[in-house]
Amino acid sequence: MTYTVRHAAVIGAGTMGAGLAAHLANAGVTVTLLDIVPPKLTPEEEKKGLTLKDPQVRDRFARTGLDRALHSRPASFYIPDLANRIRIGNLEDDFELLKEADWILEAIVEDLKIKQVLMARLETVRKPKTIISSNTSGIPVSQIAQGRSQEFRRHFLGTHFFNPPRYLPLLEIIPTGDTSPEVVGFMRGYGTSVLGKGVVIAKDTPNFIANRVGTIGGIFLIDYALRHGYTIDEVDAITGPLVGHPKTATFRLFDLVGIDVLYHVLRNLYPAVPNDEQRELMVSPLVMDLFKKMVDNNWLGGKTNQGFYKEVRVEGKRDFWTLNLKTMGYEAPTKPRFESVGKAREIKPLGERLKALLAENDRAAELLRQVTYHGLAYASNRIPEISGDLMAVDLALKWGFMHEAGPFETWDALGVAETVEKMEAAGHKPAPWVREMLAAGCPTFYQVEAGAPVAVYNLAQRGYQRFAADPGILRLAPRKKGGGVIEENAGASLVDIGEGVACLEFHTKMNALDTDIWDLMQRTLDRLDAGEFEGLVIGNEADNFCAGANIFLVAVGAQNKEWEQLEKAIRGFQLINQRIRYSTRPIAVAVAGMALGGGCEITMACPNALAAAESYIGLVEVGVGLIPAGGGCKEMVRRILSPAMRTKGSDPLVSLQRIFEMVGQAKVATSAEEARAFGFLSPGDRMVMNRSHLLAEAKREVLYRAQEGYRPPIPLKLYAAGRDSLSGMQVGVFMFKESGFISEHDALIGNRLANILCGGPLSPPAWVDEQYFLDLECEAFLSLCGEAKTQERIWHMLKTGKPLRN
Repeated sequence: MTYTVRHAAVIGAGTMGAGLAAHLANAGVTVTLLDIVPPKLTPEEEKKGLTLKDPQVRDRFARTGLDRALHSRPASFYIPDLANRIRIGNLEDDFELLKEADWILEAIVEDLKIKQVLMARLETVRKPKTIISSNTSGIPVSQIAQGRSQEFRRHFLGTHFFNPPRYLPLLEIIPTGDTSPEVVGFMRGYGTSVLGKGVVIAKDTPNFIANRVGTIGGIFLIDYALRHGYTIDEVDAITGPLVGHPKTATFRLFDLVGIDVLYHVLRNLYPAVPNDEQRELMVSPLVMDLFKKMVDNNWLGGKTNQGFYKEVRVEGKRDFWTLNLKTMGYEAPTKPRFESVGKAREIKPLGERLKALLAENDRAAELLRQVTYHGLAYASNRIPEISGDLMAVDLALKWGFMHEAGPFETWDALGVAETVEKMEAAGHKPAPWVREMLAAGCPTFYQVEAGAPVAVYNLAQRGYQRFAADPGILRLAPRKKGGGVIEENAGASLVDIGEGVACLEFHTKMNALDTDIWDLMQRTLDRLDAGEFEGLVIGNEADNFCAGANIFLVAVGAQNKEWEQLEKAIRGFQLINQRIRYSTRPIAVAVAGMALGGGCEITMACPNALAAAESYIGLVEVGVGLIPAGGGCKEMVRRILSPAMRTKGSDPLVSLQRIFEMVGQAKVATSAEEARAFGFLSPGDRMVMNRSHLLAEAKREVLYRAQEGYRPPIPLKLYAAGRDSLSGMQVGVFMFKESGFISEHDALIGNRLANILCGGPLSPPAWVDEQYFLDLECEAFLSLCGEAKTQERIWHMLKTGKPLRN
């Protein structure tokens, strides 16, 4: 049986339900968002003379949820216009709309009886093959569909998303004993490819995988910190990026989740897991008393701006003070220093860094030993209760909490056998199957070949089980270790990715462009022109595609007045981008994370761009007192101004104003869709929902273009608006300066930018070659490099990471 989801319905317009509706709309799905009818009027509704019969009142909960999603920060929608894919209603007047849905997702209050009543109503309207799922996080999924027909139950399962749904990759799919395998398979594929999620299959056990393991680990940490006098500043300094966790670490994460939510979860989890060896930890008097005080005081975390952290104003500036766990008062933050952390901080591989930390003897090391060994033991003891798949547990923790490594990956990195002994000596006993695994001659949880895992230990088989390679994922590291490197230097590598396609990978810090990258880009394009391969992908697997040019090199060159070298570098980069654009063989750029400055210019130069949904693209050079000089200004003129001016009677100032605001304010798109709206991506560029599929999709694009007989774009003349438009823009810059909105140096930069966008003071306007605009870019860039205030801005950015207004 085949399934498709063209229309989805979300029932429940709370924070999670509205966020899910938004993300479905992001994915191109038409959504119906329903909630209950409000039981009474608000004071505002009473003042307007409304009644409970007015549609405006009856749809209030759904409307409020949608409005909250529209204004949420971080944004729930890729662009606000996507909210037009959502229609709202209520569960009394609009229930019949659910007949249209291919998937109905329940996200209502966590009450079993209310959910069961809803399921009974849904069975009366759902069409055959419609999938029903619950986003419950704590109620047994199978109980929700009790009493429903066999056909209903075959199409029912749990789909537990993590909040916020747009940003956290994890989707736990929880089939019941009745769920059709075809439905599970479809939802797994749909969640992965269409919604961009990392999907794991979980058993129908309390809190499923990630929340079960993650919550208990967090509670152990708080309990240990309270018992041993650790401060919030100390704990969060130790348990964040240092150990491969996000900057939210422990207490900031709890504030983000909500103290009331955690308190509720623990109280509900305790009776649901009578056989959990860590059960009593869930009702630790120290932890529960602390949570109760905070809930009673309405110190709930981010939602009340006060939890373990409190937002305060100090001399007009925002600061975050931490809760003193002894006095229950808030104090200015401190910067704890630990000898072990100082020694290990710069060790790059996570496993080696953790080994070094756990071998130390100060307070930081002792906390990490206890937390790490407890976490590993607890994860092992939940197998096979929550899942028989060790990899699913690792992935759930990585995707749900953004950990760099899961518990079993971490254990492998530390050494399984030696760590077992240390764990038991510290009072944390792993599950018996771990020693059985070691005794059977399996020294690790994963088998690794060419730097990539290829098999995982299977308890039922008492041995390793190889997992099939996902054809949607292309990994560079195994290919490089397998002899696939064609050429490389310190800044980049050219890798054979098969079928006649090569991949140019950057690997500097933040993938900043430097002479090594530019040199290899030129040689790669030479190889492509010579027919050494059929096509090229420019991409990597780093968090960020490219953060722009290495401004340190610019700062040094400007300070030393090395104008010839700077001009050579600019001209070289412009040439590279022009070669990319007009290559006779297909090139695809694969963008994810930040693509700023020069990274944006490479993206715009390429006729075939693919961007992960979470791509943050922009021309940000004005932040350091410069303007785009690798073709960025030229591309904005080509994409926005020139097409508009091919319509007779068009006013160039409308398009010029748009471009000027985009570049002059260093706007960065917050999604691939917004980048398309801004003009950094073209209408034909593709958005890839799942980041891990990006390189494979880029390779597929190159092969498709090659097979159809690729032809490069035709060079077109660009519109130079000339003197009159330039005068108008200069007046605008002057007015902004005189009003105090920008500084004298900002005005200088603005006028240089306006001169480029208008094509200089031409009279009358003219259609010119692309090189004309590239020359203007180069001239303005070099001129600004010679300005003392621009140099100050560059050095300030290098030293502080923040822009300087001077």
